[in-house]
Amino acid sequence: MKRRLGCMVLAILMAASLTAGCGNSPAQTGGSAGSEAPEQGTGKNTAQSEGTQEQVTINFQTWNPGEGAAIDEVIAAFEEKYSNIKVNHVYMPYTDHVEKLKIDLASGEGADVFGMQTGATIKEFRDFEMDLTPYAENSWGSDWQSQYMDFCMDLLNEDGHYYGLPLGLTYAGFTWADVNMLKEYGLEVPGSYDALKECARVLRENGQYPLTIGAKDAWINIDTWMSMANDINSEKLYSAIEGKTPFTDPDLVESFRIWQSCFTEGIFQDGALGVGVYNDTSDLFEKEGSIPMIQNGSWAAGFYVSGDPDQDKVFNSEGADHDIFLIDWNNDGKVCPVTASVDVCLCMNKNTKNADAAWTFIDFMLHEGQDILINHYFSYCPSRKDLDLKVQGMNQDGLDNLAYILEQAENNLGGYREMAYADLKQVISDQLTVLALGEATPEEAAATIEAASQTQSR
Repeated sequence: MKRRLGCMVLAILMAASLTAGCGNSPAQTGGSAGSEAPEQGTGKNTAQSEGTQEQVTINFQTWNPGEGAAIDEVIAAFEEKYSNIKVNHVYMPYTDHVEKLKIDLASGEGADVFGMQTGATIKEFRDFEMDLTPYAENSWGSDWQSQYMDFCMDLLNEDGHYYGLPLGLTYAGFTWADVNMLKEYGLEVPGSYDALKECARVLRENGQYPLTIGAKDAWINIDTWMSMANDINSEKLYSAIEGKTPFTDPDLVESFRIWQSCFTEGIFQDGALGVGVYNDTSDLFEKEGSIPMIQNGSWAAGFYVSGDPDQDKVFNSEGADHDIFLIDWNNDGKVCPVTASVDVCLCMNKNTKNADAAWTFIDFMLHEGQDILINHYFSYCPSRKDLDLKVQGMNQDGLDNLAYILEQAENNLGGYREMAYADLKQVISDQLTVLALGEATPEEAAATIEAASQTQSR
């Protein structure tokens, strides 16, 4: 399938990314905030030279990057370059991270730099987020936005102001397959709903799992449903999220029908609602190699270079063949589009007492740090146009899948992944569960969501 075009597409896209970033990055030209940074909220210059200032410590709290070798390497590189700044990295699971930020920031404290999701969450914390626009303009010039993917800037733009900056992108809506395992049952990677249904039937008859989804997790349910709705009509999906098209529109009702049918027709595994992606279904696929297909996103390609010995046995073993692919959910001959999100954006605490040092760290993370996180660990896809994409240690199977991810991101993007309306998102999540349990019809679920949409403040 994509094996024939993998290397060629990857080479073309790498060249394109270099061309798009025809100017050098701030880190390469000496224009980083390590030399100059604006005073807090003013955009004026203050001295901030490497190793010449009083020692300061900044707190960096996030759920992503998580603990481990990737962030350790980034922080070590930062502290080597800026010996006067120490970074205290505080990792917390996402929900705990958000709850702690609410308490700490409301009390005038909190981390100097923190990770944030785009969409509803970054807006919820707006009162505590520094406007980073003057910092970026001072460090990188008036045209600084052109360094980043247009999608990132569109997503983070608040009337010309930026309260968070993108550390990396991820793409959702994908399915992963163990090609060799499918071949054991005489099967190929399914490209359409009908082919997937037949594939699931054969796998079940042989005592094997069909397509596995960790449906205990709301995020994978929403990712998968949005891929179905995008496949039918992207325009109506996003119009409905913005309150302009009713969720009771026939095309959106059809997306709920397809979602429900994956449970009623045996496409998803039995008991799907009782297991999460991490580490329930993911371990079966990435570490044990015991299931043939799984719903997961572009970030799963990081398992090729994770260094985890169990994942190496599966993803990097000789002869291993995994395909990341998209499904034509409505059988119209065209696979679904992907959705994209800024996986994590970096924000500065409006009340930080170390604004210069905090900005120096953000600047580093977006440049040298992003290079390490992507090219050493493939934690994300690039948010910067000028990032030279050369992932180290990825075998040919991984490179082929990376090429496919980038090709779809370039040519088959449906829209954003993270909706900005927390209440609406919760109702959609709840109704997807109700549909999976068979406790409502697609029409009833659509009506419930539409009622919530009409009361959603936008």
